[in-house]
Amino acid sequence: MIETVSTIGVQNTLQSAGTTSAQGALQSAQNLQVPGAPGSAATGQATTTAPAVTVTPLTAEQQTQVDQARAAYQTGDYARARTQFEAVLAQNYTNPEPHFGLALTLFALSDERGATFEFQQFQALAPTRFEGPYNLGVIAARQGNRDQALTLFTQAATLMAGQATPAAQRQVLEALAAEQTRKADFAALSTSLAALAVLVPDDLDVAYRLAQARTLSGQGTAALPGVYALLQKAPTRVDAALLLADIYVAQNLPDRAIRELDAAAGRVQNGGDRSVLLLRKANILAATGDTRAAVFAARDAGREDSRNAAAFAREGELRALRNDRPGALTALQNAVKLAPQNAAYRAALAGVRLTLNQNAEAARDAALALTLRPDDATLARALFVQGVAAYRQGQYAQARTALRSSQTRAPNADTALWLGLSAYAQKDYAGAASALAESVQLSPSVTARVNLGSALLASARYPEAEAILRGLVTDDPKNAEAWYLLGLTQRAQSREPEARTSLRTAAALGNTRAQGALR
Repeated sequence: MIETVSTIGVQNTLQSAGTTSAQGALQSAQNLQVPGAPGSAATGQATTTAPAVTVTPLTAEQQTQVDQARAAYQTGDYARARTQFEAVLAQNYTNPEPHFGLALTLFALSDERGATFEFQQFQALAPTRFEGPYNLGVIAARQGNRDQALTLFTQAATLMAGQATPAAQRQVLEALAAEQTRKADFAALSTSLAALAVLVPDDLDVAYRLAQARTLSGQGTAALPGVYALLQKAPTRVDAALLLADIYVAQNLPDRAIRELDAAAGRVQNGGDRSVLLLRKANILAATGDTRAAVFAARDAGREDSRNAAAFAREGELRALRNDRPGALTALQNAVKLAPQNAAYRAALAGVRLTLNQNAEAARDAALALTLRPDDATLARALFVQGVAAYRQGQYAQARTALRSSQTRAPNADTALWLGLSAYAQKDYAGAASALAESVQLSPSVTARVNLGSALLASARYPEAEAILRGLVTDDPKNAEAWYLLGLTQRAQSREPEARTSLRTAAALGNTRAQGALR
């Protein structure tokens, strides 16, 4: 809350672009200046919005009562302060000062409804003061009325020019920035933080937040001078170096980004910071397709900070992409050891175990991942691993349950393929054909098309099977299995000459079952 115009003591102000608290308190209620009050700096000034009621100055006796009420408020005797402020209002309702004091007192007593009413009365009597909309904004934010809070803080920021102290201006701008951050209005946030940077030019955190907001608003190049100036003053700031790299990546200059990260890695003073920079370098290299260099960068990140679970996890993912499955297994085991409650790391470990045919271990890790409150993508991945592992162990009903659940959450061609194979293993050929058709629709791989043709054949849906298989042998003339299944489909439709031609082609390509079918 803002308790006075003239005496400021900021508390709980926004400290970073992600902070959304709008609370704060000023510790004195003396010398409140309002339009029309005795001694007011605003007396006689023109106002843009006239008060609804003419302000009545306090008498000397009423001023004494207000001072006593303030003193009670300052000592924490809120019940007494409330009684005294209400007594003054009973004598003089059209002076804003006792309304303001009563509003603060009611807020301290957790009577937000009463405080809101009194701040509204204050605002009606002192429409050019910023304290009214600011404090109403604080209450709105506390109550979750974010749009209303944003509107009120914007109004306060507009009104405060020329009347608020620098500390009060900062408090208002921090509150406004918090709501703009919550709304992800980064263009407006940039404007607020630019004003804040003028107030506190030596505050490096504000400088960083301004550069960050400009970058997020799509003005990364405009942020570059500020980022470089910040790094000149604080060359070891990792967040600024990462932001600089992000800006160059957004400009499609990944090599420049990597050079900036390398330079920053040489400036920082500890392995933890170097690890963070190297991990970002690994991610950029991976995005460019240089997974080999990315593996080395992620490995170096883990060496710089042996407690950086994210570095080991990324190394594992990158090694898996390069089919270095043993290396991926080791790296992900390290990640899981460091962060045993991380569902994504556990699911990734399960996936690597699956590629190594460690099916029981993969199923165990997938089951553990499911207990760790995974996000939707991780949940779908863990269910997929669980399903495939169950299929490979002959547990077809369990496989179908897990794979169906995974497919529902994140439709995927591979998941649908394994779901179809599981249904086929249970001799549910119609279910198999349905799942495999979905797999083909998502990604028409050769494996999915062959299995779809087989499922349609087993379902006696011969014309559909033939269409799938004929298209497959046209695209892949050396696919022996497709030729074999095509021959069986043609034979099932009593077209023996065509069937034998297809079967002979399959046999010539090495399909032993086709050779048997020709006898």
